[in-house]
Amino acid sequence: MSAMSRASEDYLKAVYHLGTHGDPVTTGLLAQELGVSSPSVSSMVKRLEDGALLDRADGRSIRLTGAGEREALRVIRRHRLLETFLAQALDVPWDEVHAEAELLEHALSARLEERIDAALGHPTHDPHGDPIPPREGPHSESWGVSLESVAPGSRFRVERVSDRDSAALRHLGQLGVVPGALLDVEEQEPFGGPYWVRIDGARHALGIPLTRLVHGRTEEQS
Repeated sequence: MSAMSRASEDYLKAVYHLGTHGDPVTTGLLAQELGVSSPSVSSMVKRLEDGALLDRADGRSIRLTGAGEREALRVIRRHRLLETFLAQALDVPWDEVHAEAELLEHALSARLEERIDAALGHPTHDPHGDPIPPREGPHSESWGVSLESVAPGSRFRVERVSDRDSAALRHLGQLGVVPGALLDVEEQEPFGGPYWVRIDGARHALGIPLTRLVHGRTEEQS
């Protein structure tokens, strides 16, 4: 396939993102992720299949080929480096860097990418805790457990926070629910009510939609 278009890069990145959550990537799911029609998805998927970047193992679910995964990780690396640069060098709030990086990632040259990486000290994670793919070599995209699945009475270390909802990110950031934070999960209200967590001595209620955005690991109580 010739030089990658912005749309092609967006599709490969979306397939990679959806695939890391373990569910089969379908045309409908991809259309929802990208905010486009299913016929548009079908047309682009066919082009990317012809370019040997996507395939359908069972005739339905969409997956990246080896070449497609390399292209997706190349874009994701640029995106997460840009998010980190915007946050650290320009003090852009963490709930705004995703949208800005979406605009810039397609125009960033490989040379400038490496200069940014070096200037930042070769960071391994972006402001939301997402791992930054290396320029070469293997990459792991583990999400850990979601806060929603943690039993009351547990201590929870935040590692990643989904960056797809800027308003939710802003709220979580104001509460201190950021990568590295330690939460004491005290209780959950019945009938699907909010979780009550304590962060640095302050008690906060987090609704189920918010707990699904927060991922990490449980730790032993001291």
